[in-house]
Amino acid sequence: MLSQSIATAFQRHFGYAPLLVRAPGRVNLIGEHTDYNGGFVLPAAINKEIFFGVGLNDSSQIRLYSYDKDEHYSVAVDQVAPSKQLWANYLLGVVAQFQKKGLTVPGFDCVFGGNVPIGAGMSSSAAVECGLAYALNTLMDTNLDRMTLAHMGQSAEHEFAGVKSGIMDQFASLFGREGHVVRLDCRSLEYEYLPFDSENYHLVLCNSGVKHSLADSEYNTRRQECEQGVATLRRYYPEIQSLRDVTMAQLERHHDELGEVVYHRCLYVVQENRRVEKTCQSLLAGDMQSVGELMYSSHTGLRDHYQVSCKELDVLVQIAKSATGVYGARMMGGGFGGCTINLVAAAHSEAFVQQATQEYQRILGLPLETYTTTIVAGVGPLEIINDEVVTS
Repeated sequence: MLSQSIATAFQRHFGYAPLLVRAPGRVNLIGEHTDYNGGFVLPAAINKEIFFGVGLNDSSQIRLYSYDKDEHYSVAVDQVAPSKQLWANYLLGVVAQFQKKGLTVPGFDCVFGGNVPIGAGMSSSAAVECGLAYALNTLMDTNLDRMTLAHMGQSAEHEFAGVKSGIMDQFASLFGREGHVVRLDCRSLEYEYLPFDSENYHLVLCNSGVKHSLADSEYNTRRQECEQGVATLRRYYPEIQSLRDVTMAQLERHHDELGEVVYHRCLYVVQENRRVEKTCQSLLAGDMQSVGELMYSSHTGLRDHYQVSCKELDVLVQIAKSATGVYGARMMGGGFGGCTINLVAAAHSEAFVQQATQEYQRILGLPLETYTTTIVAGVGPLEIINDEVVTS
């Protein structure tokens, strides 16, 4: 059991018992690239998780150990800055956020490792940030609320990883609820839980195997293009704060002035926000057929208007369309690789995995990794009882 291995590794490296924490990755049912545009998203925390052992060490040193990479990194608490050790930056960025709040971070030890696939669009980085933020908040008795911790994780991503991400990934990791997706308004940060029938429907992820190396730079470009669209439209409609406020009529009216590229970026975001709202209504009505159709429509927009898909992701969506028991599919995450998310009738999920694996190999000559996920609770502590690690 990985959590037990992390606890054992901590004891071996540092010689005392740590606080144990689990931090989940996330899926996003629908609402891609809407979060940094002040829109709506519909994520859920899943049972692909990062586990942490963290303890205060009565020194001025931060000692980090990546269990998966078998690598160490140490730095003095008062010397925290972005490092060449890329994995350490996600942790150091969190420490820097505590320090920015005027909180004195003591020396601590941290061992972490997990089963969230890197580069698959399940937000392994947010899980790392949120897990450490939760652990330090607990050990330091700082009593920061979960939304504050989510913002700190987001700022760590901005400042130490250089990715101008929205708030969704950190929010989903911290606020997940078992058996529910969460509709988050990324402007007001109001949220509501919507039940997801995990017994009858599975969310199956198909990993294209393409590492989304383009995603970070292109992600920032897309963000700039959206901001450019808002700036242009605000000259005529000063009440517009973000693409969330833009109507289709306004977009069409200023199509030429926006230019083709910016117009299509904005068009996708405006339509995707509508799709999130419709998906929520369909979930409440138990209409999974409509949820699936909206997912397919989302993928078409991501492919044609936002242009963040790739051949492998498009092939996976086409395979899903021809499979029995699949209601909908779309690429998920930043794009240019990573996973598709597939809404599948539980009775057909095993057959779908088999068919998708065979077809992906036949069409592209590539192996396919799949994950049938369970929706779980957000970041929380673990404890060892009778040598078993259990959720506190």
